[in-house]
Amino acid sequence: MIIKLFGRAISILVIVLASAVVSACNSDKGGAGGASPAYQQLLRTLYSGTVRVIQPAALADLLRQKPESVVVLDTRTPAEYAVSHLRGARFVNFDSLAKADFSAVPRNRTVVVYCSVGYRSEKAGERLKALGFKDIRNLYGGIFEWVNEGLPVYNQQGPTANVHPYSPIWRPWLKRGNPVYE
Repeated sequence: MIIKLFGRAISILVIVLASAVVSACNSDKGGAGGASPAYQQLLRTLYSGTVRVIQPAALADLLRQKPESVVVLDTRTPAEYAVSHLRGARFVNFDSLAKADFSAVPRNRTVVVYCSVGYRSEKAGERLKALGFKDIRNLYGGIFEWVNEGLPVYNQQGPTANVHPYSPIWRPWLKRGNPVYE
């Protein structure tokens, strides 16, 4: 089991590094309206398809039109959340995910989970499904794609351009915003 997980981690790292090279050489920056082809390929590799995705623009529309119908959960680390998050997002520490019971999350609403790119949040979505939640979505491309599409993020002081890129390996996928690691 450990060898299988280690092999998957190595495969993902190779794809991330190869995709970063492709992205650096690719003049298509993605910008508003969609992820770059290299980023899309990375996400296809990372996602297992166990949780339906929602595009950033669709979530932004939902939050504008029916904010009471959706609960947004940020499934990153405390440091990442402190740098910036989606407005109104509830923090769920990914490192404590296995112990979380989500009893404070209403089961009659759509639950949207996100992290940096969507891998960790997909795991959170799987946990929610196992707990009986029915309408769970994973934000496609995570907070990176949200910001890359020009959508706002916030910190304790209000709107910010800062985004925590998780690690320098993931930094190439953040095309907009200021990378801040603390």
